[in-house]
Amino acid sequence: MRVDNDFMVTIQNAEVLNSFVKAEREIERHDSILCSVSGGADSDIVVDMLTKLDDDRKVVYVWFDTGMEYSATKEQLDYLESRYGITIRREKAIKPIPSSCREFGQPFLSKYVSEMIERLQRHDFKWEDEAYSALLPKYPNAKSALKWWCSWHDEDLAEHFPSQSGKSSKWSISRNRYLREFMIENPPQFKVSAKCCSYAKKDLSFKIEREINADLVVTGIRKAEGGARAGAYTTCTSFDAKRGIDTFRPLFWYTHSDKEYYEQRFDIQHSRCYTEYGLKRTGCVGYPFGRKICDELSVIKHYEPQLYAACSNVFKGSYLYTEQYRKYVKEQKARR
Repeated sequence: MRVDNDFMVTIQNAEVLNSFVKAEREIERHDSILCSVSGGADSDIVVDMLTKLDDDRKVVYVWFDTGMEYSATKEQLDYLESRYGITIRREKAIKPIPSSCREFGQPFLSKYVSEMIERLQRHDFKWEDEAYSALLPKYPNAKSALKWWCSWHDEDLAEHFPSQSGKSSKWSISRNRYLREFMIENPPQFKVSAKCCSYAKKDLSFKIEREINADLVVTGIRKAEGGARAGAYTTCTSFDAKRGIDTFRPLFWYTHSDKEYYEQRFDIQHSRCYTEYGLKRTGCVGYPFGRKICDELSVIKHYEPQLYAACSNVFKGSYLYTEQYRKYVKEQKARR
């Protein structure tokens, strides 16, 4: 199939039409294309679009099995293969999430916060309420994590880095309200790390890229979806010079109404995670970063009790610590 005039007149949504035109151009420009399939709603649309355009079968579809996945997602992969006549490679994580969390630690609050806490724990940090100048001699090899811990609002730190004086940064601990105070009073009693993401998906994706000599990676990231992934980009295309590979996000500019139009126009059928479970998103199952993690866990407990048991075991420390932190924040706000 090609985006010819007959096809274009059937699409009454400018953004959807534009995404088809861009997708066709990207497919023509590249020889080996890797499409990451998640089984989620946006991913379903990407698969539909690519299969409509990829006459030469340049696209390799890959699903990364993190070791903690919905049964409904696995069913959806089978459905996609049957509907579109494609093969979706199932690739097991380099280290499944349960193994990674046992070895390196559990994620807490966000990927960046987890990385900073992990660095401090690695240096046996004591969660002291001291200035940067007092902490640096004690932990000379944890400079970047100490900057995060002390925050750019710290006057003493500003003396060491005058160019940053007075600036509020998303890389500062102060971005998470009362987190520093909470951790001083309640030091974490479990290992914190976000390495599970790298070993379950990121590093594995790089491995597959090299294996198929990919020159383009296609993902379903949408700006309107929000979150760290969407916030990291400003356009639907980018080039990673280090990896020597292009990335294309065909749905990047889709609003929720654009997405709904596509779903209705092309009869997109999503997994039971959406149609039966009632989930709005199907990212990493039970991941502690979600603001509505309690709601998600109640859904998992009802529909997939074995998966719920796994989440409760793997992320136990992070769940409890997150609950304590949120309770602490509410108490501090009530005192003001």
